[in-house]
Amino acid sequence: MSTVVVGYVPKPEGEAALDKAIEEARLRGAELVVVHSHRARGEDLEPDLSAVHAKLEAAGISYDVRQLVRGFEAAEDLVSVAEASDAELIVIGLRRRTPVGKLILGSNAQRVLLDAHCPVLAVKA
Repeated sequence: MSTVVVGYVPKPEGEAALDKAIEEARLRGAELVVVHSHRARGEDLEPDLSAVHAKLEAAGISYDVRQLVRGFEAAEDLVSVAEASDAELIVIGLRRRTPVGKLILGSNAQRVLLDAHCPVLAVKA
């Protein structure tokens, strides 16, 4: 079975990515792997993803939800899971950033686009 991997954050861009990934998984007859990655520093270690599970159950597709707290950047985790799953597509959500913000802070989306072994679909909220 083929695999679609989506990077999820509980924000509008994450919801948009999840919705598009569900659509793509249906079209491809693929399993959906949802990756929620964050660093452990000062963040809630186990965010409530029950709404995500409910949405995926309602969609009626095969899925796996992975919460990763390994200290890596989200882009590293997403690309790593996609490679390990031999994903045929990665779906990510984008948010607006100023050019200076991109320069100073870097961009996880840019890293995924450059490092991914498969096509990447970027969606806006």
